Amino acid sequence: MGQDNFSATGRRKEAVARAVLKPGKGIFTVNGKDVVDHLCRETLVAHAKEALLVTEHQNSFDIRCTARGGGIRGQAGAIRLAVARALLVMDESNRVVLRKHGLLTRDPREVERKKYGQPKARKRFQFSKR
Repeated sequence: MGQDNFSATGRRKEAVARAVLKPGKGIFTVNGKDVVDHLCRETLVAHAKEALLVTEHQNSFDIRCTARGGGIRGQAGAIRLAVARALLVMDESNRVVLRKHGLLTRDPREVERKKYGQPKARKRFQFSKR
């Protein structure tokens, strides 16, 4: 990769995304498809593009992402973190504004494991005293 490319990785739940930013016109692709086609919902597209909006780089970079694992919601979160981290690699002065909007924090919530002797992670079989 040349010095004009800035890449970073983001994770959320089981999803992993890698984003590569390069100067361009604002083309955003995920797994070779347009971001709108991949994420389907407008809210998820806005969620993924939030870092660009906050740093005012919507039309400054072409972004190429690969997203694997998890569901669409998890992938959107992973893409969001990857783009934010790539913007940080590009210019360290973005740290203040990205941190202020909580875009550099990896969401630590994961699926709780199922416990044996019970139907689900938190659900319990009905208790009977007698």
